[in-house]
Amino acid sequence: MEQVIAAWLSDFGAPALFALLALGVVGLPLPDDALLALAGVLIGQGRLHPVTAAAAAIGGAMTGITVSYGLGRFAGLPLLLRYGSRLHVDTAVVTRVGTWFDRAGKWLLTGGYFIPGVRHVTAIVAGASKLPVGTFMAFAYAGAVLWVSCFLTIGYVLGDEWRGLVADLHRHLLVACLVVAAMAGGYTYLKARRR
Repeated sequence: MEQVIAAWLSDFGAPALFALLALGVVGLPLPDDALLALAGVLIGQGRLHPVTAAAAAIGGAMTGITVSYGLGRFAGLPLLLRYGSRLHVDTAVVTRVGTWFDRAGKWLLTGGYFIPGVRHVTAIVAGASKLPVGTFMAFAYAGAVLWVSCFLTIGYVLGDEWRGLVADLHRHLLVACLVVAAMAGGYTYLKARRR
């Protein structure tokens, strides 16, 4: 898959980077992190222009996450309200998630880019919970800039050695997410017992 992506990026340049990244962030099974690192490698080799590639990547990430937010806002909430009872999700749960997202979940829009799978879901949940558009844009777009900058730099600096660092990064992020989830679960359990 990496060879195919590298060939597309070499042949079609920034438009391919924009389109692939937008589709990947929406949820198509594309290796987004590898795509960005490969683009960084091609920038280092002089096969992609750095400013054009960075602008295309940031634009693609922002477009993809905005489409996901729109899907959540205009399709996700009505579907949840209509069919949520089958999944034991009622309006009270939707309201609680919306309150949590407004208070703390918006930070997941920024950091979620770095966690494969999470970046695809956070915007949909943000849209379904009716997070205000301005808040969504501030946190999601800042995350897009950070994520794109980080992985383009990894590819540019490390060249073909980027794979090891990205694998280590994913492993450490997965462990961190599991620890945070366990702590949140424990906190929720203790809070429920006190009631």
